[in-house]
Amino acid sequence: MPKAAKKQQEPSGPFGDMFPYRETFEIYRELPKKSRPPEDVMRELRSIAREENSHWQTGQISGTYYHGGMEHYAYLNRVFALFSHVNLLQRDMCPSGTKFEGEIIAMTARMLGAALAREKDPQADVCGAITSGGTESIILPMLAYREKAKAERAITAPEMVVPETIHPAFSKGAHFFGIKLIRVPVGADYLADVDAMRRAIGPNTIAIAGSAANYPHGLIDPIEKLSDLALEAGVGLHVDSCFGGFILPWIAKLGYDVPPFDFRLPGVTSMSCDTHKWGYGLKGASVVLYRNRALRRRMYFAMTDWQGGLYASPTVAGSRSEGISASTWAAMVTLGEDGYLKATRRIMKAADTIKSGVAKIPELKIIGKPTYCIAITSDKVDIFHVNDFLVERGWRVNGLQRPAGFHLCVTLPQTLPGVATRFVRDIAAGVEYARNPPATPARSGAVYGGGASSLDPSMVNELMLAWLDASTEVP
Repeated sequence: MPKAAKKQQEPSGPFGDMFPYRETFEIYRELPKKSRPPEDVMRELRSIAREENSHWQTGQISGTYYHGGMEHYAYLNRVFALFSHVNLLQRDMCPSGTKFEGEIIAMTARMLGAALAREKDPQADVCGAITSGGTESIILPMLAYREKAKAERAITAPEMVVPETIHPAFSKGAHFFGIKLIRVPVGADYLADVDAMRRAIGPNTIAIAGSAANYPHGLIDPIEKLSDLALEAGVGLHVDSCFGGFILPWIAKLGYDVPPFDFRLPGVTSMSCDTHKWGYGLKGASVVLYRNRALRRRMYFAMTDWQGGLYASPTVAGSRSEGISASTWAAMVTLGEDGYLKATRRIMKAADTIKSGVAKIPELKIIGKPTYCIAITSDKVDIFHVNDFLVERGWRVNGLQRPAGFHLCVTLPQTLPGVATRFVRDIAAGVEYARNPPATPARSGAVYGGGASSLDPSMVNELMLAWLDASTEVP
């Protein structure tokens, strides 16, 4: 329930204010003695939602909210409510879960070249599973490759070779599953260096990986060459398309130059693709795909001798709400190809406006040849001072490092009238600000998913762990 506001706020930490509601709402450290009326709770939650929605609905936040519109999500929430209580472990009670998930997988596989793969290779039978998000869709194939290599090649010290721009989920999976991750520097074009990756492959290599597109710069690695390399080395190739799988096919249909990156390439053996980004489904859902069923089997877990009966699950989670799968299915069949094309056309119009505007500012440099995610750096001004200025203007872009920079990932909120041109105008003003910045260092930095922050390199790891601690605390 609301509280009287205090006059002084506690100081914000290096990641901003973690507890903005401590002054306005009751803090619960134990269950309330008496029940609260639902309408009272809903008033509090609506107030919080309005406050937080106001931050991104301006279109000034990079990525983060891959939003299909408030009406669209109100519709998906109604679908979710129909199945929110259903546990997908009990498929005998909810055969609809099999309908939803099987069709999501089939539609995603078709979008990513499964039919063409089958035409070229009768052994290709693209299949998959629904996961909780991109990280799970990345680490499960790592497990599958490890188990395959152990069974077929007796490898006990598995290694994977990846470009250094690959998502941190690969490092997380390597940590979880005892895999040595060999991160190879990218080339001068910021794309995977195929020759360097070839040299890094050894007798314990179980798979290689590439991105379509990568998160830092929005660039598509040379997947066709990586496919050839995987076939040459006799190892698997995972294409992480969490960030691009539901938009790159439509960008290609609009006539943009998008190189092949999916199962059309014979060396591609698995892919990750998030439905909760440009698939416009609810958080969190993703699809992991495999070239054949035998490889998918390697990620499964089954137990036959437990006192509680037979147990088997395809992914990390046991119990899962069918509401996520039902709403994801509803998003896909409601939008259809024409809906995705329409949304992508709007996104690319905004992205093209931003790219052409930034290209006219001599102090700035766009990294590579991006499509919808535009990474910007500078060797003329401190790019983080430019970012500081953008923050003051209400923008929240994503900071990058090596090289220092930031990117703006264009989603539907950036297609609102005037947003793209406002960004170009504000970044140009930011460059003027950075020409003669304050004597103090820039406040901005590079924190994945955390916006701008100033960090002493010697304290980075400890601060990140402290932030994780704080994110589960009460003030």
